[in-house]
Amino acid sequence: MRTFGGFRLGDSFFYGEVRGNDVHVLAKPYWVEIEPTGDVRKLADLHVDLPVASSKLIAVGLNYSDHIAEMKRTELGAPLIWFKAPSSLLAHQGTIEIVFPEHRTDFEVELAVVIGAPAKNVIVNDALDHVFGYTIGLDITDRDLQKEEKQFGRCKSFDTYTPVGPFVYADVDVSDVPIELRQNGEVRQRTRTSLMIYSVAHLVSFASESLTLLPGDVILTGTPSGVGPIRAGDQLEAVIGDWPPLRNRVAHARDNTGARPPNQTKP
Repeated sequence: MRTFGGFRLGDSFFYGEVRGNDVHVLAKPYWVEIEPTGDVRKLADLHVDLPVASSKLIAVGLNYSDHIAEMKRTELGAPLIWFKAPSSLLAHQGTIEIVFPEHRTDFEVELAVVIGAPAKNVIVNDALDHVFGYTIGLDITDRDLQKEEKQFGRCKSFDTYTPVGPFVYADVDVSDVPIELRQNGEVRQRTRTSLMIYSVAHLVSFASESLTLLPGDVILTGTPSGVGPIRAGDQLEAVIGDWPPLRNRVAHARDNTGARPPNQTKP
């Protein structure tokens, strides 16, 4: 397994490969080319930043039978996909800012796929050749807006509503690994990726029929049952396999003046 990420030292941002306690600085984003500069930094001296810079985020819904049951939905017979705004990405240790505190806003833990090679109309058997690696993701969702609006894009695309990280892992098998979400130390979601209705290969193939997947793009593969509301002050910890956990805290969003948002029932 190889480990990659985005890092910041002061005002300098770079992508690097993690090897033990060291980060080997790369000249380009890892999904473009793994080209070490020769510069090596200590991981402990760096701020872990976003590991991806995607042209698009593709979310997948209803990909676990237990989640379909808890949402009182039925299987569609094909993957359900939509877009999330790349501006919703949030790094490890970042703060999820609830835009409308009076709305129910839920956590959803997901395996996230990072595309490594352009994919268009790829067959299932070849789909994994277009995957660079995997990371942990959260799909934060405003349920009130989701119920009111036919499209899912807005309710899931507010700034900070897509935490990912801390790192991206290549050369790893994710066909049957445990996935878990803890809220304030309590386990809320737990499953294995083998229980996904549609595999990673199937999802990549399906998405590539409709659009061209580009290196660096991210696919969120769906969440299991146990989704629940977040509140200011919460600490979320998402775990997949033995990877370092993705940790994020929760607060209420502030407007441009620094004030808390008004208590409104409609956006």
